[in-house]
Amino acid sequence: MKSEQVYKVGKILKLFSPRRAICSSSTTSQPQLSKPPIHNTFFKSGAKDELVKRLCRDNNFKEAIDILCEQKRLREAIQILDQVDRPSAATYSTLLQLCLQLRALDEGMKVHAHTKTSGFVPGAVISNRILDMYIKCNSLVNAKRLFDEMAERDLCSWNIMISGYAKAGRLQEARKLFDQMTERDNFSWTAMISGYVRHDQHEEALELFRAMQRHENFKCNKFTMSSALAASAAIQSLHLGKEIHGHILRIGLDLDGVVWSALSDMYGKCGSIGEARHIFDKTVDRDVVSWTAMIDRYFKEGRREEGFALFSDLLKSGIWPNEFTFSGVLNACADHAAEELGKQVHGYMTRIGFDLSSFAASTLVHMYTKCGNIKNARRVFNGMPRPDLVSWTSLISGYAQNGQPDEALQFFELLLKSGTQPDHITFVGVLSACTHAGLVDKGLEYFDSIKEKHGLTHTADHYACLIDLLSRSGRLQEAEDIIDKMPMKPDKFLWASLLGGCRIHGNLKLAKRAAEALFEIEPENPATYTTLANIYATAGLWGSVAEVRKVMDARGVVKKPGLSWIEIKREVHVFLVETHPMQNRRKYMRGAEGTKPFLPQRKACSCIWDYFYPSRNNNQGFKNLRTCKIIVRDSNWFHCFEDGNCSCGDY
Repeated sequence: MKSEQVYKVGKILKLFSPRRAICSSSTTSQPQLSKPPIHNTFFKSGAKDELVKRLCRDNNFKEAIDILCEQKRLREAIQILDQVDRPSAATYSTLLQLCLQLRALDEGMKVHAHTKTSGFVPGAVISNRILDMYIKCNSLVNAKRLFDEMAERDLCSWNIMISGYAKAGRLQEARKLFDQMTERDNFSWTAMISGYVRHDQHEEALELFRAMQRHENFKCNKFTMSSALAASAAIQSLHLGKEIHGHILRIGLDLDGVVWSALSDMYGKCGSIGEARHIFDKTVDRDVVSWTAMIDRYFKEGRREEGFALFSDLLKSGIWPNEFTFSGVLNACADHAAEELGKQVHGYMTRIGFDLSSFAASTLVHMYTKCGNIKNARRVFNGMPRPDLVSWTSLISGYAQNGQPDEALQFFELLLKSGTQPDHITFVGVLSACTHAGLVDKGLEYFDSIKEKHGLTHTADHYACLIDLLSRSGRLQEAEDIIDKMPMKPDKFLWASLLGGCRIHGNLKLAKRAAEALFEIEPENPATYTTLANIYATAGLWGSVAEVRKVMDARGVVKKPGLSWIEIKREVHVFLVETHPMQNRRKYMRGAEGTKPFLPQRKACSCIWDYFYPSRNNNQGFKNLRTCKIIVRDSNWFHCFEDGNCSCGDY
């Protein structure tokens, strides 16, 4: 027995030899000193290895394994385990803990197998550790097999399995085990409730939460409450959210940061942004996540001034914004065409040294294109070391929207050469560029390549762009044939594109079909009635025009009046029905004859700009309807008016 132990120790020590000699061949027993020794590839040479060798020599295998586990040298530790008779529970526990940390499933299975071959009888603690290792390594099959084999299961065993199933989305198996439990604790309830929330089964989560409240033995903790609040927010039930808020106050969880954050999120998603702000202001330890969430809520509610003001407060608080903060603020600037604010944010990002590879840089490109400043968008894009797909797509769409379709298609070709794979959004920009350049055949070629060359599926947006392309070019019959054969049901954008083409080319029959389809989809939209009435009027069918007006009156549909607006010195000036509240500026808004106190909206924008900035030639205005004037954005495109021509080419 003693000789066997000596043999094992010697075998272990060989593993830690820093150098080994090699025999020349089977014909001689003398080592060839001329050949260089081979370094062991598994073990490092160092003071701790010498210690491990000494420990193994003294049969202190547990301490040797502990040292190797501290160094994260799991494989070497398991090699020592193979030489040890009857390892202790502590040894197995140390190895299993490292397997769990490293998510080393194969090594964990070896340790588990060793417990069986060594005759070790694991108790609940070691079995639970093995169970947890399998769950964390996403091996539910092995976990369930072990769970079924366990002679001794405690509450922890059940909780580990339920949590594992719930996180993996296997909620039926999780609920089955939950219902079989004879004993539960807070973790059991929370694991099941949070599993329902994580996988969008919010009603089930709230039902289970109510069941938990009925058990007097259980006091909900902050994690249970956060999950219940998340479920209420997801179904936008402010009533339930307020009930949970009241329960939080009663059990004394109203000072916890996690709970406050969940409460603020619930009120924000349920549309009660005032309550959300109240909770936010009372939160003591606000981090950048809390700030960003509150700022985004303002923007989503359309309260941009309050969102920007809160962002300013964040900058003064000493907490640094992160990529998500910048992205949210820049997207708000893009949505509201607030370029001056966007430039200030860009300047701040530059001063603190933001990462040009981050998605915040991509949002900068998007912001500038949405604000009509394609030059700055291009400048940011050129500064990115590796532009991502979002940046490429933003620039391509930006060129298309700014009346530069040739540049848009040029950048699409550069995108393909870069090796970046376009997605369906990229092709919407490409097809839009073809539409406004009148490149019908090129557009059809790109449309076909979506599926044939790039392996993508045609979306409703792609078909809407294609119908717009064909309709504007007068190929209305071809457009109608595609509508009848397309794999999905035509949506409102597609029918609106077809109706617009019918207006250009005076196709009454097809216009009536498109309008009837739109009346069914969105009968409250006045644009459909107005466009149809204009088509009838162009054809001289005044009786039909009257009929359309009559239907509008019967359905209570009111045409949205055209308006223009321009932002000067952080103040937005709106021109509605050819008026503006600046009565003391009338001399700048008089007509050519000097008798009318107003001008057409686009001219009014220009005059107001000239009043504030008489030395500047560049002005920028916005319209909710289609128009062409200097640099103006309508609901879809930017129009650059120069030398009597518009960048849209009247297409």
